[in-house]
This record gives sequence, structure tokens and C-alpha cells, in this order.
Amino acid sequence: MSAPLSQTNNPIILEKLFARIQQEGGVMLQSKMEGFSVPILTHSFWTSRQRQASSLHEVSYRACFKPQLPAFFIEALSEIGQSVYDPFSGRGTTPIEAALRCRHIVANDINPLSPILYRPRLFPPVLEELEIRLNHIKWDNSLKAELDLSMFYHEKTLRELLSLRCYLQEKKALNQEDHVDQWIRMVASNRLSGHSPGFFSVYSLPPNQAVLPERQRKINRERNQTPTYRPVAELILKKSRQLLRDVNEQVRRILAQASDDALILCGNATATPQISDNSIQLTVTSPPFLNIVDYGSDNWLRLWFNQLDKETIVSQLTVPHSLEAWATTMKQVFSELFRVTWQGGFVVFEVGELQHGSIRLEETVLPIANQSGFIPRAVFLNKQQFTKTANIWGIKNNRHGTLTNRIVILEKP
Repeated sequence: MSAPLSQTNNPIILEKLFARIQQEGGVMLQSKMEGFSVPILTHSFWTSRQRQASSLHEVSYRACFKPQLPAFFIEALSEIGQSVYDPFSGRGTTPIEAALRCRHIVANDINPLSPILYRPRLFPPVLEELEIRLNHIKWDNSLKAELDLSMFYHEKTLRELLSLRCYLQEKKALNQEDHVDQWIRMVASNRLSGHSPGFFSVYSLPPNQAVLPERQRKINRERNQTPTYRPVAELILKKSRQLLRDVNEQVRRILAQASDDALILCGNATATPQISDNSIQLTVTSPPFLNIVDYGSDNWLRLWFNQLDKETIVSQLTVPHSLEAWATTMKQVFSELFRVTWQGGFVVFEVGELQHGSIRLEETVLPIANQSGFIPRAVFLNKQQFTKTANIWGIKNNRHGTLTNRIVILEKP
């Protein structure tokens, strides 16, 4: 049964939010889509000029949203101590923002790389203990990789990577991998390939996508380059200094408190029995967009380093190849979200437009969310400026690809 559209349990929260947006220069229109009359608000809601995101977010991952997006909605639609959830956590932007704002963290992603990339940033080490740990790792020069990675790494760099990989695997097998080891694993996974001397590899594509070996050989030929030695421990420390730049003792206390009872899951977003009924105040998430991102291929080097089987993971990932299949999966997701959301709670669902704007996913989300019991409350269209990485992919305006932040706001009556 569809939820009624005529009432809300939190009119003051939404009215204040809408009024603030209009006062700041935003535009609000009333539009009907598939029978739904909802406000459409257009504005630059979150940009780098509004606030500098925490340095802890500086970890690359394909199709991740800016920290300012969850920050905006966490502040507007939840209070300190309430539960904030992301069923498609990715690199962990929502959980980390929720923790920094003293919310209770609930996070899930079916990709086992996800908690590897964000959980350690909820328990950041100090540089001194990190340096001590790296100095105690045995760097074995006799190790050889089971596949050819010479197009990416200098032979000495590769031996150091293999030594680190063996060290981490042994600690994990013995159940001795602590927060310092997990931090090292996270940073190393983030530095495997990229386009600056701060990465372990020779010049490659941006770090959110690892190219396949043959493509890297072509890049090497085109640039007339060969891999040079990159010291693994030194680069891990360098990246760690960047990530920990904004982490002082107060931030550590806030993260420790928020993370103490955090619920971190790795499974299908359509079935999360570990989350209690009516326990989530706010969900802020961005689901996989049809077949836009190949999470398995893009992360193959990270999967190799962490000794995770690519084929098993790819078979489990939810990346539908048609709009109909995507909608079917999202129906199951919304049914589960409705169960775990408490009365008066909100879901912030970030989607995009596809195929040069001919497919606007909010037009698919609104009816299926309503059929699950949610009340559609608004659609936010964010005007955004694109980064150098986005421009590498030919993204230069708000008219093409998945370029516009399109956010559906839903409420559980």
C-alpha cells in the first residue's frame, strides 16, 4: 500500500530546511512526477567553499559522493546520539561524517573492500605508533608475485608490497590484526595505483580505478615511462600524515565514542536482520547506478592485495544492467529500509541522471519508495563544480552522464 502524501510527522524540520534554502538563494518549485507533487529545490547545497571536509575522507573510491552531502543532511535531519545508516557505504563517507557529528553509526556494504577502507578511519592511530609498526615489518626480498605486475611496480617496490601483504595476511589469520595493522592495510590499498609520485605505481589513471595490465602497458608506451622505486613504508607514512592532518585529541575522543557501539555489516542491503526494527532516524546513501561502474574490475588490484577473490565478489555485487532490474532491486532495498526506519525518520537517497539526462532515476525512485510505505517529501538538485578527476573523465558541466546530485527525500509516516 502506498503511503499518503498529505501528512508529515516532522513538518517543522522540513519547513525550516526549505525556508533556509530559499533564504540562501535556492529555488523551490512544485513539480508533479508520476502523480507525485513534491517540491524540487535547486541550489549549491554543498561545495568545498561551504566547509572544508575532514582530512579523513581523502581516500579514493569510484562513484563516491562528497562528504558535504551527508554532512548537510545529518545536520538538518538528525540529532546527536541518533542512528545514521548507509546501506551502500562504499568508502564510508556517511559513517565517518556521522561519527564526526556524534551520531550512532550503522553501515553496510556487500563489497568486503568497503569496511577495509573506512573502518580504520574510525579508529585512527597516532603517527608514532604507526611508524614503530612499519619499522617492525620484515621486508623479504625473496618474495615473488603470482602474477606479472611489472607494468605497475619497480621490482623492489613489488617485493615490499608482497612483504606487507604477507605480514597483514598472517596477522589476520592469527586474529592479531589490530587497529594499527588495519590502518596500514587501508592506506596501502589506497596507494596501489595512481597518477602522482605519492602512489606505489608508475603513472596510471586516478586511484579510484585500477586499469588492467594491458592498458597500463599502453600507458607506459605512450608516456615512454618505466616504473621507478617507490618506498612502501615511506609513502604509507606520507599518506597517513595527510589523512590525520585534522585529527586532534578531541576528534579522537568523538570518533572513539561514536565507534564504540558502531554496527558495521558486510552483506546484501535487501536483508539486514542485524538492524532492529524502527531503529534508524536517518539513512543517507547512494546506490549503485545501473552498469555505470564495474566495482570488480575497478578494484582488482585492491582485491589482489587483500587476497579477496574477484569472481566471488563480482557475482555478489548489486550492479543491475537495466532500469527494470535496478528498480526491482531498489524495491527490496526500500522494503528493508522501511522496516529499520523509525516513525518520522528520513531516507536521503542520492541518484543521478543517465544517458545525457534522458533517464532521471528520481522518477523511478519516487513511486517504488512510496509503494514501500515512504512519503516522498522533496527532490534536491545540487549545482556542483567538478574536480580535476571528474574533468579527466570528460565531466565539465551539469548536463551529461551521472553529473547532477539528485537527492530524493523520503519520510516514514
